[in-house]
Amino acid sequence: MSEHGTAPGSRDGRGRGRAPQEPADTVWRLRSRACWQEAAELLRPAAERDPAAALVRAELLIEQCLFTAAHWQQAEQALRLAEAGASTTEQRAAAACARGFLAYVASVLGQRDRLDEAQAALGRTSALLPPNAAGRPLLDFRRGLVAENLLRDPTAAWIAYRRAHEGAAEHGDALLSSSTWRHLGALALAGGDRERAREGFDNSLRLREQLGFTVGVAPALAALAGVSGPAEATRLRAEARRLVRALGGVPVWLARHLSAPPAPGTPATPTDGRIGQEAGGSIS
Repeated sequence: MSEHGTAPGSRDGRGRGRAPQEPADTVWRLRSRACWQEAAELLRPAAERDPAAALVRAELLIEQCLFTAAHWQQAEQALRLAEAGASTTEQRAAAACARGFLAYVASVLGQRDRLDEAQAALGRTSALLPPNAAGRPLLDFRRGLVAENLLRDPTAAWIAYRRAHEGAAEHGDALLSSSTWRHLGALALAGGDRERAREGFDNSLRLREQLGFTVGVAPALAALAGVSGPAEATRLRAEARRLVRALGGVPVWLARHLSAPPAPGTPATPTDGRIGQEAGGSIS
């Protein structure tokens, strides 16, 4: 249940189980409006006794780190609980995948360099998952993030994103598809193909709006603005800025890019200044 997790109404492509539908829908509504703390609190009782709920809660708090560049200790504690409770191969794989993602987020947002940890955890996930496992698309996507933003290897990133994109479509994971579309679009733009880039950004925005993933709409708007004409780009950036402000200044890396105020209590810039280095929000 990272930014790239499954939304209510989608087939669950994560292989990690789900909470009962009504609480899951409530968690989704809170999460999509940047209310991660409230959603995590709602999941706390179940997480203490159910490994699947603990994994969902850990992913939710890691997503909070991604959008706020803060709350690292809370995410770490939730992930340790999920790791300790994992009893099946699928749960252990999901926990390792979450571990790799937390290490990636900490590295790209400048808390500290945890590249080795990210690669080791994602490699462990791969070793645990069968070739056609439902958790493979998310693993491939996160490997693409590491390749793109930490290893600076666009070829490896493109291969990983394509696998994730195809797997997300196969498993009906629309939210993950919204992210693969955006990242494939960003790589196309870097290669000079504005038409394919616009196709990716258009589809990403459409899916996020359809799903009601409000906190993820502003990055999609900002990406689309980068391949739009001056008038449209101005409109799209203004809408992205309005959403960021309405949600309290998150994502903080996009808030800085758009010159919107950061969320209260979150750092404007980490010590090594990495946050915001990806214009338009291509870190997630």
